[in-house]
Amino acid sequence: MKILITGGAGFIGSHLVRLFVTKYPQYSIFNLDALTYAGNLENLKDIEGTQNYNFVKGDITDQDFINTLFKTHQFDAVIHLAAESHVDRSITDPLAFAKTNILGTLNLLNAAKETWKGNFKNKLFYHVSTDEVYGTLGDTGLFTETTAYDPNSPYSASKASSDHFVRAYGETYGLPYVISNCSNNYGPNQFPEKLIPLFINNIIHEKLLPVYGDGNYTRDWLYVIDHAKAIDLIFHKGKLKETYNIGGFNEWKNIDLVALLCLQMDEKLGLSKGSSEKLITYVKDRPGHDLRYAIDASKINKELGWKPSVTFEEGLSKTIDWYLGNTKWLEHVTSGEYQKYYQKQYE
Repeated sequence: MKILITGGAGFIGSHLVRLFVTKYPQYSIFNLDALTYAGNLENLKDIEGTQNYNFVKGDITDQDFINTLFKTHQFDAVIHLAAESHVDRSITDPLAFAKTNILGTLNLLNAAKETWKGNFKNKLFYHVSTDEVYGTLGDTGLFTETTAYDPNSPYSASKASSDHFVRAYGETYGLPYVISNCSNNYGPNQFPEKLIPLFINNIIHEKLLPVYGDGNYTRDWLYVIDHAKAIDLIFHKGKLKETYNIGGFNEWKNIDLVALLCLQMDEKLGLSKGSSEKLITYVKDRPGHDLRYAIDASKINKELGWKPSVTFEEGLSKTIDWYLGNTKWLEHVTSGEYQKYYQKQYE
């Protein structure tokens, strides 16, 4: 089986690529990534020479390139993770998000449809999405697979649109698909624009910890390795045309998360208790900031037997240990040095 994983040099994608390459030597895994700021092949140095692993540099928004890629390799399945994913960036440049997340997804859908030409046996288009498409929750309630879409940011609107196109191709052309919507991921290799790695790096360098608004925004946190395992299960055992919500059962207010992070960092760095917490500073809220996300992941638990392997406290500790043990990786990312790593090879 030939599987195309898009965005495989990114945060979630790199963990998924590693899992599939090592767990399924009988599969040929093709990692397609444009190597934008969020794509880092240093994340996959440990599997570079593996026989069933292939890296392809390319942009999903390039229709001719995508069509040629599918025609050349005749993929049996696609796991689509490539996306612009940072909400703050979507506020300043929404067109970039529409181009990558909507048009890029359409290019992949069209290429899969034309390559498979109605012969859909043992074929699959797996679209990885976000819980942000559902909008925001109040103090109670959970997102389920049947929650109505109500996106509030350009990022979530672009992902909602791509979800709808995947379902439309399933209904209109019979394209076999599954969709999963996940909560906030955290763990090793995450680009330090996101809250947890940003704050770990800031504490290391004694920089301020900027918390939006009053800090009471609430998110459900999912350890990235658990997410990769959930994708594996859905890919192999999920029902076609179904949606699966993947959540960590770890609902935290931002300010409580930051307090726990500060406490663990103080312990691991040998600082006096409260040292890191003094770096917290409240900043102006961002536009359209959703109050609360929380996922009901009972469907994937009951149907496929998936559940998180770690509590948030355990996962956060593992994450901090990884960053403290990989300071060169962190330095390369924050300095931009990582972008030179394969520059000559793939320019």
